[in-house]
Amino acid sequence: MIKARAEILIQRPPELVYCFVVRDFFANYPRWSPEVRRLDVLTPGPVRVGSRARQVRVDQGRQSESTFRVTALKEPLQLDFAEGSNLFRISYRLTPVGAHTRLTFSFELTRLEFFMRPFEKLIRVTVQDGAERVVRNIKGLVERESAPPSSAAGVP
Repeated sequence: MIKARAEILIQRPPELVYCFVVRDFFANYPRWSPEVRRLDVLTPGPVRVGSRARQVRVDQGRQSESTFRVTALKEPLQLDFAEGSNLFRISYRLTPVGAHTRLTFSFELTRLEFFMRPFEKLIRVTVQDGAERVVRNIKGLVERESAPPSSAAGVP
């Protein structure tokens, strides 16, 4: 099993981060994870336990397709996913820190194909780098998109 975890402090309130990461997950996920080339929502309606989607990703030049489902949703603190055959599990945790939010992202690759075992160390590094990139991308998007209007605008 390969695990990665990354966390970051987002200078925005938990409600705002929750809306971006959870409520608008299907719209925003490809934005913070540019490896996603196609995302097909298979379950209509809002994100909820049991919601499913299919993605096509290109990671390190390798294309893969997977279907995943929401396995846990605890407003406003948690969203978990698992791939259909439990090849991977993903978790987003939001922790209020004053008026800000600590985002913790976890990824577990539950099994490694035999032919990939010689590359396990490289895969671990790549997965950890990806986890850190996810939290940085989410932070950048949330803080940029919800920035208060510049007080300099309109000043003569």
